[in-house]
Order: sequence, then C-alpha cells, then structure tokens
Amino acid sequence: MSHAAKNLPLTGLRVVELGHYIAAPFATRLLADLGAEVIKVEPPEGDPVRGWGSLKDGHPVWFSVHGRNKLSVTLDLKSDDGKAKLRKLCARADALVENFRPGYLERLGLGPAALHAINPKLIIARVSGYGQDGPYRDKPAFGAIGEAMGGLRHLTANPGQTDYPPPRCGVSISDDLAGMYAAMALVSACWGVKAGNHEGRVVDVDLVSSVFSLMEGMLPEYGLFGWVRQPQGAAIKTAAPTNTYPCADGKWLCIAGNSDLIFRRLMAAIGRPDLAADPRMANNHGRCQNVELLDSAIADWTRTRTAKEAEDVLEAAEVPCSRLYDMKDCAEDPHFRARDIVMEVEDPLIGPVLHPAAPFRFDGTPARDMVRWTGPAAGAHNDHVFKELLGETT
Repeated sequence: MSHAAKNLPLTGLRVVELGHYIAAPFATRLLADLGAEVIKVEPPEGDPVRGWGSLKDGHPVWFSVHGRNKLSVTLDLKSDDGKAKLRKLCARADALVENFRPGYLERLGLGPAALHAINPKLIIARVSGYGQDGPYRDKPAFGAIGEAMGGLRHLTANPGQTDYPPPRCGVSISDDLAGMYAAMALVSACWGVKAGNHEGRVVDVDLVSSVFSLMEGMLPEYGLFGWVRQPQGAAIKTAAPTNTYPCADGKWLCIAGNSDLIFRRLMAAIGRPDLAADPRMANNHGRCQNVELLDSAIADWTRTRTAKEAEDVLEAAEVPCSRLYDMKDCAEDPHFRARDIVMEVEDPLIGPVLHPAAPFRFDGTPARDMVRWTGPAAGAHNDHVFKELLGETT
C-alpha cells in the first residue's frame, strides 16, 4: 500500500496527531483527506474512541471513517522510549495536533518549549475545552459543554418549552467545529512558516469559542440593545416564510420561501395567489409581521400531501425545499450517490462499508481517490513509521 497522496494540496505535509476521542482526530481526518501524511499516535490500548459505537467482527465501525488515511502507531508516552520516539517524529514533522487537557504535555516534558527546541518550525495545534489560559483553563469539558456554554444549546429548544431540556445537536458539533478551526489555523500557520513570516508557533483552539463564533449578530445585538435571542424552533425571525411543515405521511418538509420572487412562486404552487397579492406580504418585513398567517396557510397545504409529493410540486415551482432526511434517505439519494457524497469502500477489517466523501472537491481528483485507506488497527504502521521513517531497529 502506498502511503503517499497524489494530486492533493497537502501532499508532503507531515502531521503528528496526539488526539483522542473527537476534536483533534477530526482535524487530522480533514488534513489527511487533503493529502497530508498524518501519523496518529495512540496509547498501546488504542484511542478510547475505538470503543464507541457499533462493532463488526470486533472492530469499531465509526473508526473506519474517523481514522481513514492515517498511519497508526502506538506509544506509551509515559515511558522514556515513547517520549524519545515522539520527539523524533516531531523533529521530522511540520505540525502536531493534540487535545489533551492544558498542561498535560508539559508535565510529560513534551510541551511547546521542549518540542520547539527540537524543531523550531513545528506548528503545534492545541484543542481543549476552554483554551490554554483563562480562569476555566483547567476545567474538564466534552462537546456537550461547548454547546451549553457557547450559546447553542439555549437556542435548540422550542419556544416556550419548559418541561424538557433543550436537545443537543445530535452530533458532536463542538468537537467537529473545533477540529475544523484547528485544521484551518494549522494550515494557515504552516503557510506562515513557508512564507518566512514566522517560525513555529502554537495554535490555541477551544470548544466553547468554536461554538460561540457561530452566534452571528447576537453579541452586538446584546451589547447595543440588551437583546437576548430566544429559541425560535424551526423558524427564524429574520425571514419568512421559512419553517418546517407537517405532511400527510407524518413526515416534515422544510421550505424556504424567503425572497419576494420565491414567495410568489410558493403561493402560486399552494393555490394561494391571494396571499401573494396581499400588500402586507409585499416584502420580507411585512411577511415576518404576518408569519403565523403564512405558516398556517402553508401547513394547511402540506397536510394534504405526503412529504415527497409536496416536495415534487415545490421543486417544479423552483421553491427551495427538502424533506427531513434520515441516514437511509442520505445513503439512497441519487444526488449523494452521483457525486460520491456517499461511497462504498472496502475496509480490510470490516468489509464493504459506506463512507461520507470529503466535503471539498478538487478538479483532477475524483472524490473516491481522496479515501486512500480506511481507519487502520491500532499500531498497524509501527514498523513503517518507526523502522523506515525513524530508522529504529526495535
């Protein structure tokens, strides 16, 4: 198996991953999909995320995607030999990504000062719950805490709902966001080194700030007017009609009739040209003032059709809409398949398995070529990395 990426933008970039669970490994998955040589350093028992989710033949299904395109080696970083090997890896790397709690690497003698003494150009991307400084630096955190403190969980409730807690996003959005920001900042810093703008430096990314960065205009609204945005359910207050509507088969249809032209096409499609002609609905501001009337009229129409029937009518009228897809819908959708957004790959550990494509495309590189291999067993590349790359004999 060749470990070199071809015709991908990060070919030649070497990244060492000291990641566990989600955030740092998600960052390096993106980098590996882009062609970077990612060396995932796991403890002898493997990344604890290997114990999450479903298993097939004793192997974690999720890790087929989570660890794809990475070289896996195992090291005991509490041992002198493990530390020595990691230092050798970092001496030959462009970047390191880690998501231990702040101070952990320093206690092992592997903090930025020690690693920069070995490799002054090394970029060190650090992902943590609250960041490398500040009064909450040492508090433990997982993704749910990022959602809660970053302001997102407050918004996921239905308006006026007090009997149940606001639901979580459904995926580890805090970790994934932090991973994306870490990957973007790491590549930016590597460019800075290449351009001669600076030597190696530390990138500090945290879960809470990553979620908070998505809060759009909410902070200036609070600072200027004292407004605190409240949960809005499936609608938004700034555009109408935009909501999710019930259908005859018990499913839901998301409709975005935001612009004036689309609104008029929507009203024609549902047989309500009278609303399109109503002066109160002439612009978005007026429609927002009368959103309950509009939502009621649209819901009256969607309730008479299945979600697919309603979707077909609105698509013919060029009104943005979609059924709420579950994973079966995604896996079987012809667009997902045609663009290889969903692709079947061969995993030597678990057999044929569906993978999501990398979320970026490059001309000259088919999406399938970006999945060079699936998530390997822990330590699968010990010989390749330690003997061939580092020249170790044991």
